[in-house]
Amino acid sequence: MKLSKKNIIRCAMTFLLLVGFVWGIIYLKSVADYKQAVKETAFEKINISDVSDGVYIGEYDVKFIYAKVEVTVQNGEITNISISEHRHERGKTAEAVTNRIVDEQKIDVDAISGATNSSTVIKKAVANALCGRNRKFVGMIELPEE
Repeated sequence: MKLSKKNIIRCAMTFLLLVGFVWGIIYLKSVADYKQAVKETAFEKINISDVSDGVYIGEYDVKFIYAKVEVTVQNGEITNISISEHRHERGKTAEAVTNRIVDEQKIDVDAISGATNSSTVIKKAVANALCGRNRKFVGMIELPEE
């Protein structure tokens, strides 16, 4: 039995549509999982004055958004937050949330409008730096001599 060109094209199109449909389902499931992970992100109350002086690294990953931060604590206060990596879709503006954290000296600050999910991921990375199980202590801060 010889297949006509028309039947070969039909079979190829059907196959491509099926592959596209399966890929679409997998992608939509990944998006739903990511949104659920962001929604379930919780922040514990952290007493920053109990955190020893130093520089700490923390990260948080919800697949579509990832942040890695360096948090500097000096004299019981967060003095600086540097974002060393931020993988995002349209959430670049969320990086301003670090200024709010430093200004208000707490992690659970208001998110940046239009970049709520990225703001949440950055805030959780900061929380993980200060008290997370996987936090990394980089070193002590050298204080200027008086």
